[in-house]
Formats: sequence, C-alpha cells, structure tokens
Amino acid sequence: MENYNQTSNDFILLGLFSLSRFGTFLFILIFLIFLIALFGNFFMILLIFLDTHLHTPMYFLLSQLSFIDLNYISTIVPKMAYNFLFSEKSISFIGCGIQSFFFLTLGGTETLLLTFMAYDRYVAICFPLHYPIKISRKVCMLMIIGSWIMGSINSCAHTIYVFRIPYCKSRAINHFFCDVPAMLTLACMDTRIYEYTVFMSTSFFVLLPFIGIACSYGRVLFAVYYMHSTKGRKKAYSTCSTHLTVVTFYYMPFAYTYLRPRSFRTPTEDKALAVFYTILTPMFNPVIYSLRNKEVIGALRRLIHRFCSVKLSTNIVA
Repeated sequence: MENYNQTSNDFILLGLFSLSRFGTFLFILIFLIFLIALFGNFFMILLIFLDTHLHTPMYFLLSQLSFIDLNYISTIVPKMAYNFLFSEKSISFIGCGIQSFFFLTLGGTETLLLTFMAYDRYVAICFPLHYPIKISRKVCMLMIIGSWIMGSINSCAHTIYVFRIPYCKSRAINHFFCDVPAMLTLACMDTRIYEYTVFMSTSFFVLLPFIGIACSYGRVLFAVYYMHSTKGRKKAYSTCSTHLTVVTFYYMPFAYTYLRPRSFRTPTEDKALAVFYTILTPMFNPVIYSLRNKEVIGALRRLIHRFCSVKLSTNIVA
C-alpha cells in the first residue's frame, strides 16, 4: 500500500476500487445504481404527494424513508465518483466531518423510522378499529420528528468526538467515505472506551429497533394466522414480507459491521458490507415497495391515466 503521509489536515479516502478495467466496470455499475436510487426515491415521493389515495400515515412514513434514502446515497456516491474520475483521493477535514455527520444522522433516523413503520403495520393489522386513533396524523408527525431528533443527537455526539481526537501523520482512511470505525484506526490515542460507546449506540439504534420490529411482526403473523379472509391474509403477508425484506437488507450488514470488535474486522469486508446499507438499500427500497404493493401500482396507473387525459385534452384543444 502507498504511504499517504501528509502534514495538512486533509484526509485521504483510499476508495472502494482501483483505477482498472474491473474498477471502471464497478464504478459504472454503482453509478447506474445511484441513478436508479435517485429516480426511484424521488418518484415515490412525488407519487405519494400527487395521489390522494396514498395520503395515509403508512405512505407518509414511506415518503420519509424515500427522502432519507435519497439523501443517504447522495452523501456517499457523488464524492466517491468525483475521487474516482479525477484521481483525487483527498477530502478536507470539514468535508469529512460533514459527510460523517449526515451519514450518521440519516442512518440512525432510518433505523428508527423502519421501527415506526413496523409499529404502524402492527396496529393496522392487529387493532384496525383503533388505527385512526393510535396512528393519527399528529402521532405520525411525532414519529418522524422524534426519529430525526434522535438521529441528529447521536450523530452530533459521535462526530464531535471523532473530530476532536488527535490523528497520526497518516491520514489515509481505508474506506470510500468517512466512516467512524475506519477513522479510529488512525487515532494517536487509545479509543477502546469510545469503541464501547459505539457498541452501545449501535445496540440502541440497531439491536433494539430490530427486536421491536421482530416483536411487531411476530404479533402480526400470529394475528394473520387467525384471519378468516384469505384476501386479507394475503395482503397482510405481502405487506409484512415487503417490510421485512427492507429491514433485512439494511439492518444485517449494519449490525455485523458495527457490533464486531476491531480485531475481527478487515477493511475489505467493511467496505463490501457498507455497499449494502449505503448504496444497494436506497435503490432496493423504492423498487420493493412499488413492485410488491398494489396500492402504489394503482396510484401509478391513475397518474399515467391522468397524464394521458390531460395530454389528449391539450391535443384536442390545439
């Protein structure tokens, strides 16, 4: 490995792949995934905003998930693409801090939001008559605001600490973004106590929400099993399987990366796992929710029909 030692405060991002034919292929693939994620999440937000049938707490939460994913992937990929295209590996100290802050904020907010989405489905299926009261617009707003506040507080605490500790001459971060565990390997001080706080923080934002989601869907599956309506049972299973697919893609790599001790991690493995929750999940979320959700497909058909009707009327007038 090259020795990236420097006297400035800038960091060096070693990146995800090298400048080669295979690296170029991976770059093109990731850039296509980035475009799909941007278009898919933006389209979900727009569709939910335009179709009044989707103006429900469930889809309001889903629009927030799309908004988070839209910003999540935009925090990571553009800088990685710029560094690859222009062979520029450096990132300023402030730029690294901003990227780390937004990454942690969006990541923490998404874990809590997915938990609230599971609670929403739990109430809708297990207590349908109480749903308008338990998941009112006010409650839905409190869920979203609470997720953002908790995610921001956690991010501030970690960002302030990580960027106040002393770093050695080597500023080469063996990652494709400013990730806290990768940065700790460059510290000139013992960070074992702080690593325990990272473990506790990850437990709070990953393990506890995952337990909450598992409990919610355990109750949901129990209730669905005793449903008399075959149609209702299929709809409930479809909704649950959709959400569980999203949760699995996001939580598992995240937990496996941040809950392991440093001695059990390797930079290559960390980067490969990070691709799942920073790049692939933001692309999969809108695809999964749109292709496996009849209400979203129905809203898309209504939007296309409305667009065609307006275009036809314009042509007739002209």
